[in-house]
Amino acid sequence: MLAGAGIECEIFAADHEEEAPSGNDDPAGYALRAAEMKLDVALESAAKKGGFEGAVVICADPVVAVDGVIFGKPADAADARRMLEALSGRAHQVHTGVAIGEVSGSRRTAFVETTEVKFLPLTPVMIGAYVATGEPMDKAGAYGIQERASAFVAKVNGNYANVVGLPVSGVARMLAENFDIHVEERWKKP
Repeated sequence: MLAGAGIECEIFAADHEEEAPSGNDDPAGYALRAAEMKLDVALESAAKKGGFEGAVVICADPVVAVDGVIFGKPADAADARRMLEALSGRAHQVHTGVAIGEVSGSRRTAFVETTEVKFLPLTPVMIGAYVATGEPMDKAGAYGIQERASAFVAKVNGNYANVVGLPVSGVARMLAENFDIHVEERWKKP
């Protein structure tokens, strides 16, 4: 997604144990906290690895919530079915926490983007067929809007890229405002 916007990047996973949400967590606050914790681990890892001094690290964590209840990644197929049944025929929110920081530097920023998604009513057959694909198992809320579950979506209010997992326009804005990185200056001219 970043490369498509003209942001050169290198992807690496920072080993990080995600903190499970508590029943009292505000979904947007939880998403922001999770992204900031990922950033701390990623910045430390990049500094130890070396060669990344001055580089900017971007971490994001999307959270799906229905009526303020956080839906993480499903534990198993039954959990995926439960989540999809809860999403069926109604609106839910996708909150993506984004944290950006400079390796070996002090500049940092973070924000949350929220998008509302409304699902069509789903039949048990639709849910069962989708769960059988295995696709929901590694996704917050048990679905990927850019994949088969796009057939479930009636309406998106807000930033579609946020639902995919990264609000690219918000990232570009924060890079410009906080790191003097302007994506349009990196676009190749014909």
